[in-house]
Amino acid sequence: MNIGEASKASKVSAKMIRYYERTGLIPPAERTHSGYRTYTQADIHRLHFIRRARDLGFSVVEIKDLLNLWNDQSRRSADVKHLAEQHIAELERRMEHMRQMAKTLKALIKSCAGDHRPDCPILDELQQPEHGTVETRKRSGSMIRHTHPGETAIAPAKRARSH
Repeated sequence: MNIGEASKASKVSAKMIRYYERTGLIPPAERTHSGYRTYTQADIHRLHFIRRARDLGFSVVEIKDLLNLWNDQSRRSADVKHLAEQHIAELERRMEHMRQMAKTLKALIKSCAGDHRPDCPILDELQQPEHGTVETRKRSGSMIRHTHPGETAIAPAKRARSH
């Protein structure tokens, strides 16, 4: 089957099929005399595997490892489990990071008066060179910045602006 048919059968776009071929996730496709790629049912099965792994958030490198394990009949299921455990730990780290970002943004939104004045603690925080979790103390604009675990630094209150 051609790349369009393979795309439809695997629910993987033709662009991604070509990418997976370039990155080595799938072997180079056979070519017709006119140069068109052709795919087999085994290729479609492999594309399904890759798509499912991508749906679960595995990286290209992790998928290569999974494919190697999948193709290795002497594999140990413990190796597969270990790879999946590492992946879930990374997902949990990313989720925690996103929860912290949401917490910071919620605190910044709460500290912003959202009125006609130009003062905005959201913009004030974004211009700060340090990165870290920000919690607002009150609407005055003073914020506690956690720079390292256990350490806090108070950001200066809103700067006075001349009108």
